[in-house]
Amino acid sequence: MNRTLSPPSMQLGHDDEHQTLPHPVTAKATNYPRGETPAHSHPRAQLIYAGSGVMRVDTEAGCWIVPPVRGVWVPANMTHRVIMLGSVEMRTLYIRPDAAPGLPDSCCLIEVSPLLRALILALLEEPLAYDLAGRGGQIAALALNELRFLKIPALHLPMPSEPRLQRLCQELIANPESRETLETLAAQQATSSRTLARQFHRETGMSFRQWRQQARLVEALGHLANDIPVAQVAEKLGYRSASAFTAMFRRTLGVEPRRYFSAELAAKGG
Repeated sequence: MNRTLSPPSMQLGHDDEHQTLPHPVTAKATNYPRGETPAHSHPRAQLIYAGSGVMRVDTEAGCWIVPPVRGVWVPANMTHRVIMLGSVEMRTLYIRPDAAPGLPDSCCLIEVSPLLRALILALLEEPLAYDLAGRGGQIAALALNELRFLKIPALHLPMPSEPRLQRLCQELIANPESRETLETLAAQQATSSRTLARQFHRETGMSFRQWRQQARLVEALGHLANDIPVAQVAEKLGYRSASAFTAMFRRTLGVEPRRYFSAELAAKGG
């Protein structure tokens, strides 16, 4: 699987009213089967949220798994691709950049509060060109205000920009079960393991071991969201036993794999 995002041949949505209306926020609902969008960008910032189903959002800087209790913030004009890991009900806010100053200027995973979720759904009930002075305008204003209090969880997979490291990471994402050591990978790169370790930390802010564990967690969440049994997920990710995988998952995310999504939904009042 090649995750490198080529510049989009077209920037999707530029002729879409969701992008061109003067309204500070517009909302869009789209249902997708399993599959993916081409790499694209929007002139507006985008909050990607799933009413149901699970997505993965890829950019040159990293990738993020998006369960229903989370969303991904994509700044204006950032090239990204959305992979649907099954059927997905995507609910999106498009935000005019000048309407929300101070929001992140890089792609990131965010927690979608019950209030923000309700505001997204309420805005979808309004006409696209809602009355700025009416109910729609009030909902949009509340949504913009709620966006100021975004919480950013830690689970995210940064991608290095150095070409050799980027190719190495792409191979590890495509083959999460790989048990290659830092030493063997360094030999393949014709460098020392110490040099590779330093480069890895400088580029990603993580050790190689931390990054690979994070990559496996991101992959695991996609499988678990589609009700793949824990034992099968552990095998797919190269763990010697389901118990070893479960221990790592619980140590990192604070809950057993089979309870992760139900615990998140309960915590958010879902």
